[in-house]
Amino acid sequence: MKVYFESYGCTLEKSEAALYVNKMLQDGGELVDDPERADVSVIGTCVVIKHTEDHMLKRIGELSKKSRNVLVLGCLATVNGNTLESENIRVIKPREFRSFYTGTLDDVKIKEPSILDGIPINQGCTGHCNFCISHISRGKLLSRSPEKIVGQVRMQIESGIREIRITSLDTAAYGKDINTDLADLINSITGLDVDFMLRVGMMEPRNTYDILEKLIDAYKNDKVFKFLHLPVQSGDNRILDSMNREYKIEEAGHVIKRFKEEFPDMVFSTDIIAGYYTEDSESMENTYKFIETYMPDIINITRFSPRPYTPDFSRKTMPSNITKEFSKKIMEMHKEYMDEKLSRYHGRMLNVMVTERTENAYLARDVNYRPVIIKGDVKLYDRLNVEIVDHGDTYLIGKI
Repeated sequence: MKVYFESYGCTLEKSEAALYVNKMLQDGGELVDDPERADVSVIGTCVVIKHTEDHMLKRIGELSKKSRNVLVLGCLATVNGNTLESENIRVIKPREFRSFYTGTLDDVKIKEPSILDGIPINQGCTGHCNFCISHISRGKLLSRSPEKIVGQVRMQIESGIREIRITSLDTAAYGKDINTDLADLINSITGLDVDFMLRVGMMEPRNTYDILEKLIDAYKNDKVFKFLHLPVQSGDNRILDSMNREYKIEEAGHVIKRFKEEFPDMVFSTDIIAGYYTEDSESMENTYKFIETYMPDIINITRFSPRPYTPDFSRKTMPSNITKEFSKKIMEMHKEYMDEKLSRYHGRMLNVMVTERTENAYLARDVNYRPVIIKGDVKLYDRLNVEIVDHGDTYLIGKI
């Protein structure tokens, strides 16, 4: 059976879909690069906002005209699963995928590592955010056994990959249902006696706060990138309460402060929702203050988009001019302080690992997961010493 594959959305979605496809390859399938040659086209989907959902539906329609059969995975199944199925389109429903998650997923052999963005460590989450469709789509927390995760990490390493990513909706929730935690998992992975670097995916502030000191100790291992993706969504406690985020901004701030105390040059990434329906000038100002205080290296701004089946579905969005102004000010602040921050690296020597090939250069990462663009005769996963000679908006430029 010839299989064509593409996926969208977060690292978790791409990783889960890729493992599903690897199971098909394990069972004798062959990966092809053209849907017109495929017996089945597999698409991993995202519906975090309405615009993305519309794009997914359009792409599925295009694939159904090119391929004999289309198999749809991911979050779209919750929103449009029942209406989407047709003569040559089948949707993997959430219950069916959770069954795969608790059984077959653990024993998937990684036949094609190039399509795998990371290793999923748990389904679902412990949160009940009013705006979020992802926790509805994926259900309650369902953690995988650490032995199975470490086994698939080992498979990736044996295939030649040296940047290992673990991922979920909330990696900090890992293990709450099986009497373990993320710190223990990190220690199990870094205990592998091989040269690699581990990137830990997104953590929700509430669960990170609960395991903070133990987690920081695990991060001290030389094999762990000092990278923290902590999506705060707002810098205002009233907004966080409206969102049902289950923490105060001071608690999120404490997490960031402790990480930065231990790892001063770490890369900190966060997410902000622009135009939440209860937003006002005071709450926006508090978000600006949060950004000024903690200076995230990466800010993902998403406009509030009411999703079906969520408590916020009937809420009205704010006028687009207010949302655009809010987003614009955040990005202007970000650009200004990142220019100052990155300029301090000029002339410094950094040890980096090459992680990706771009169109005409290579992307490398230092221990803090800071991106460094380099040119030269290098190979993926080479360890290099580079001199920083310039920078872009969010990355450094190095010379070997």
